[in-house]
This record gives sequence, structure tokens and C-alpha cells, in this order.
Amino acid sequence: MAIRLYVGNLPYEVNEERLREMFSPFGTVVTATVIINKFNNQSKGFAFVEFADDASAREAIDKLNGTEFEGRKLVVNEARPREENTGGGGFSGNRSGGFQRSRPQR
Repeated sequence: MAIRLYVGNLPYEVNEERLREMFSPFGTVVTATVIINKFNNQSKGFAFVEFADDASAREAIDKLNGTEFEGRKLVVNEARPREENTGGGGFSGNRSGGFQRSRPQR
């Protein structure tokens, strides 16, 4: 089963090729994905790397977490499962905006 790692505090110039190069000495990298801001097409400074096996992923965490890379201290750990988006946009309940229309009394 493939293990997915979170890689944080990356320099904004790191691309997916460089990310793959950084992690490939530890084992077979299945995917290396730098997260990009969709508005300005720049890196958000974090990425996900997926390894083919558990042992390679654990070794990469042990060897790279806390190390300095191009002046930044990397954060490398096992990625948490992605939370489901309920599509609510943070709103709940009454969406009337505080305005309530009342019926005239007869």
C-alpha cells in the first residue's frame, strides 16, 4: 500500500521534479505533487509525496524531517486523510442574513 507524506515549509521555487529528486534516494516515489495557488500559479510552500512502500516513507520522514533545505527547515510527516467538503461554505442554519419578513396582521 502506498504511503503519502506531507512536506511543508518548502521554498516556493521547488517544482515537482526537484521534489521527486529529493525523495527518490529513499525508495520508489509514486507521485510528487507541489500544491499550487490557483490564482497566481505560485507554490503554496507545501507538497505531497507518495511512496510505494511503508519502509521507504518512514525512512524519508526520519532523514528529512527537521533538516534544512535552501534555508528553510522542512516538515515531513505522514499526511492525514483529506477531510470531506460538505459544500456548505461555512454557513449553517438560517441564511436570511438577519432580515425576517413578517406578515401583516388582519
